Amino acid sequence: MRSLGQGLFSSAPLLLVLAGLFWAGNTVLGRGLSDLTPPVQLAFARWTLATLIIAPFAWPRLRQDWATIRAHAPMIAFLAALGPGSYNTLLYIGLTHTPAVNALLVGASGPLLIAIAAYAAFGDRMTRAQALGVVLAGVGVVFIIARGDPSKLGAAEFNQGDLWVFAALASWGVYTAYLRRKPAIHWLSFAAVTFALAAVFNAPLAAVEHGLGRSLQADWTTAFAIAYVAVFPSVLSYIFFSRGVELIGANRAGAYLNLIPVFGVGLAIAFLGEQLQGFHAAGFLLIMGGVLLSARRAGVSAGR
Repeated sequence: MRSLGQGLFSSAPLLLVLAGLFWAGNTVLGRGLSDLTPPVQLAFARWTLATLIIAPFAWPRLRQDWATIRAHAPMIAFLAALGPGSYNTLLYIGLTHTPAVNALLVGASGPLLIAIAAYAAFGDRMTRAQALGVVLAGVGVVFIIARGDPSKLGAAEFNQGDLWVFAALASWGVYTAYLRRKPAIHWLSFAAVTFALAAVFNAPLAAVEHGLGRSLQADWTTAFAIAYVAVFPSVLSYIFFSRGVELIGANRAGAYLNLIPVFGVGLAIAFLGEQLQGFHAAGFLLIMGGVLLSARRAGVSAGR
């Protein structure tokens, strides 16, 4: 008779829903503690702790894959820099300037940015419906960034935080497009190495941030924040999403990522007191319309 844990680990919907919930919580927590926790140091601490957590489990695989890892070190470093190394750092910086609701709804355009990156880097063809979806989602993103008033774009009155978030999504899009160049190593090896490199890449930036007068505080709030972002949206969401892809395939699993803004907006309203406004709803509908038009593209990766 299978144990409860084995049964849960065989339920793709449960695993994928939990992964989306944890990733949504990452954005809400990043916003909620933006005045207390320096963004780059939070990213550095996140990947340092995540590396320490996953390393003992990955060690046997790392020993087996080490020759391949060394042979493909430049590509792995490139992926680590664009993915975990940049995405969350840019996101946390953006969340110091923009509400979580904005970041989550702009984030819904992520699948379309992946399609654009794959087209630009590898010439992956898009159908007319996919191209229309990219345009439609782009209009939605602009609508949210402009707070429903496109004239603000020309007057440079938009929120810079939204641009940081969009830069994070663009970095993730390129990372995902280039995952096809990932060497054939076990996913635990890949996770451990990219987590460690993300911490290394953020270390000098964290030192600069500290030198500018912002430092992580030695209190329970900071400890909770680091523990959450290292354990839940890093290690557990990565494992849960990878297992979900294994069970039902990348295309079907990727659809569950659309739950992230849904969960996140609810959490932001409940815990941060943020409000969903008309331009949020209109922009989100445009973005989701674009995503649905592009639903036949290739699958989406994990690890946000």
